[in-house]
This record gives sequence, structure tokens and C-alpha cells, in this order.
Amino acid sequence: MTVTAIDTTSDLGSRAASRLRDEPVLWFVSVDPHDAPQPTPVWFLWDGADEVVVKSQPRTAKLRNVRGNARVAVHLNSTRSGDDVVVLTGTAAIDDVGLSPDERTAYDAKYAEGIRGLGMTADGFHEDYSVTVRVRLERLRGY
Repeated sequence: MTVTAIDTTSDLGSRAASRLRDEPVLWFVSVDPHDAPQPTPVWFLWDGADEVVVKSQPRTAKLRNVRGNARVAVHLNSTRSGDDVVVLTGTAAIDDVGLSPDERTAYDAKYAEGIRGLGMTADGFHEDYSVTVRVRLERLRGY
């Protein structure tokens, strides 16, 4: 039996899964060399189980932080009143292989409007955001 961080049979897990499928932005929280958390809003793909994939420009603080400390958190925005909290912790790794063809297709479909809004093509976006970070999700908490 495979155990995943997101138990979709629970209310929290079901809500988290729905939001990870649908929401365009999550907060990627790495830890800098001074042990200070560094939250960054990012676009992402969720694999439907235990992983989120983030694209990054090559020379960013989040990549330096991941290289120094792979422990990260990712979370979604709460409601205005502070409800619907979804926080996941896990381990990040830089993937030199990059997105699979299916992931690239899904990413481009999810963010087509946003990429156009940046004045870029999908190819141009992936050239600029050329680093792939994979976060292995390990624990979900929230309410």
C-alpha cells in the first residue's frame, strides 16, 4: 500500500487535492543560510499524489536555498478570514532532466494566459525559467 501525504478520504486531504489541482499559485518556502524562511509565490504542477513541480529562473535565492537545505514547505493562500489552510512540508530537489513531455504540455495549458501576460511564448518562458524543482510532499496540515 502506498501512503501519500494527501489522504483524499479525509476532509482536509480532499480539499487540499482539489485546490492543488485548480489553484494557479502556491507559496514555496525555502530556508536561507541564516535559517530564515523565505516564501516565494510560484506557478506549479501537482502530480496528483506526492509531488509538486516548480519552474525557476537559474540564479534565484530559492535555488541557492534548496541547494543548502532541501527541507521546504509549500502552502496555498487561505481565505480572507484565515480559513481553508493547506500547508505541506517536504524535500526539494533540482531536477536536471526537467519536465517530461506530458508535464510540459500540462504546464503550458495551465499557464498559457499567464505566459502570454508576461509577453512571452511558452518556449521563451521555459528558456528563461529553465530550472525544474521537484518537491516530494511528505506531510499535510491545515484546517
